[in-house]
Amino acid sequence: MTITRPFTLGAVAYDPKVVTIWEGFKDWFATRDFAFDYVLYSSYEAQAEAHLAGDVDVTWDSPLAWVRTRRLAAAAGREARAVAMRDTDQNLTSVVLVRSASDIIDVAQLAGRAVATGAIDSPQATLLPLAHLADRGLDPGTSFTVRRFDVMVTKHGDHVGGERDAVRALMDGEVDAACVIDGNQLLFAKEGTIAPDAVRVLSRTGVYDHCTMTVLDDAPRFIVERFIELLLSMSFDDPEVRPLLELEGLRAWRPGRTSGYELLEQAVDRLGFYGADGTILVEGYPR
Repeated sequence: MTITRPFTLGAVAYDPKVVTIWEGFKDWFATRDFAFDYVLYSSYEAQAEAHLAGDVDVTWDSPLAWVRTRRLAAAAGREARAVAMRDTDQNLTSVVLVRSASDIIDVAQLAGRAVATGAIDSPQATLLPLAHLADRGLDPGTSFTVRRFDVMVTKHGDHVGGERDAVRALMDGEVDAACVIDGNQLLFAKEGTIAPDAVRVLSRTGVYDHCTMTVLDDAPRFIVERFIELLLSMSFDDPEVRPLLELEGLRAWRPGRTSGYELLEQAVDRLGFYGADGTILVEGYPR
């Protein structure tokens, strides 16, 4: 591919701060003689398809968007590459919470109960924990009732509103358990959504990774390598960069890796979200 435009990133507009972040990155890159721009999409599905069409050079992908982009690329005889991620994207888990006073002390006791999750496309609050429970013999929707909180569907759970609503339902006694990413359990306790000592962890998923910068095999390698080099050089101690990193939720960029997506790949297959070629299979999901 011959680049006749700035190196262009695709990102999903899940929050107004996204504009502030990428405008700041654009200005910072410019001071280092790196021509950079960005395009915002309303959904990760549109972003993945635009990437395969060559409309952007790199995408800031949710973990689920990485899975779809990789599958779409493979089906087209191409290769996707994870090139950078935040320090906060690595080695995460999701948890299944119950009220501290609940009589549920084993996952098997969720049979016949109600479990709250985030949005239908949330890797951390729906796909991964539901697959985790399925691995333990509890079929979602059959062994137990799934109560989903579909906040900002197509944003892949980037908006934490669905998880917050799931926890509120747990606190209000509307469900017997709720699924959230471990970091949001701490956030919700800090903000007061979860009262002190009001919940306990019933079960925890395996370790996984979250977002990644993704390029395809036709992206100019020397430009990609310069982009990665600049990202990795960003310092949290730099007063110009620090506000942008704080908004994006990291202290340092790390080289990309794909080993942390194995659990999600399995969950996507087990729950029938995407086909092997990246087609959307799940019923009721916007296409």
